[in-house]
Amino acid sequence: MHAIRVASAAVLGVGALALSTALSAPASAAEGDVTPFGYSVSPTTIAAGGQVTLRIDRERGGCKGAATITSGIFASVRIAADRSTATTSIDYDVRAGTAYRVNFSCDGVSGSTDVTVAGDRPATTAPVPRGVHAGEGGSLGGFDAKEIGLGAALIAGSLGTAYLFTRRRSGEDGA
Repeated sequence: MHAIRVASAAVLGVGALALSTALSAPASAAEGDVTPFGYSVSPTTIAAGGQVTLRIDRERGGCKGAATITSGIFASVRIAADRSTATTSIDYDVRAGTAYRVNFSCDGVSGSTDVTVAGDRPATTAPVPRGVHAGEGGSLGGFDAKEIGLGAALIAGSLGTAYLFTRRRSGEDGA
């Protein structure tokens, strides 16, 4: 029994380590793009009409000039040489549940990653105000005599059963 617990813990530990390693890998490395600069889109899953942040990693020195980011879900974005991020909005007419390619280009080198459009478009108008449906709390609205009788019978039956069990046990203790 002890060996099964130890083996289970070992398998779970190795699985968790493998999963954390896979999740921490950069998106460009996971897709096979090798660039002298890092890049990312945040968030990687977004609703139509939402905003994403596009990021170029200039710390490693691979992207010294202006960067251009293109995709079929937003207008082309240019990040100046003295900046590392830009924000843009996802088009409203994109298809939900679809992954779209985002291409990063800087100093003649290109890399790409995917962004998934999820859910429906965000609400652009305020909800229509409506009154709350109140006043039925504690009332008998919606119940008929048959349902009330059945509930009362179930409660009475459970109380009767509990009474019989307590009487039977007290008789066994005295014998």
